[in-house]
Amino acid sequence: MRIRGRFLLGICNGFQVLTEAGLLPGALVRNRDLHFICDRVPLRVERNDLPWTQNYQPGEVVTIPIAHGEGSYYADTNTLAEIEANGQVVFRYCTTEGEVAPSSNPNGSLNNIAGICNRQGNVLGMMPHPERASDPILGGTDGIRLFKGLLQQLAKNYG
Repeated sequence: MRIRGRFLLGICNGFQVLTEAGLLPGALVRNRDLHFICDRVPLRVERNDLPWTQNYQPGEVVTIPIAHGEGSYYADTNTLAEIEANGQVVFRYCTTEGEVAPSSNPNGSLNNIAGICNRQGNVLGMMPHPERASDPILGGTDGIRLFKGLLQQLAKNYG
């Protein structure tokens, strides 16, 4: 499947589709404790050099809701090493202070991975729901910056 450099975002089940279609490496499997999880969790922004994350600071901790039963990111050892070496991890589950620790991992994702991109950075898959943190009435606005960043890039490209 080719997307010719266009931007593609997969949230939650959309992230699963991106991995199943081969557009992103790895897979999403049942949560560590086999329970559906619905909560607001802290994420650490690993990269801010992508259109998606240009409105965040590197290492910034944001709070984004999760709601999933099959949200644990899995990849074999070689694939995991490759995405880490290539800087493809965009978001990680963390403590409110930004520490990546087993206790801050809600679903058992390897390396606390909450979101990854392809090598080019135009395909992003993430298990948390930024759209559910995009308006004060929803309880938070940390997610709106992801969409604003993309819109800013599109305005540069096509405006």
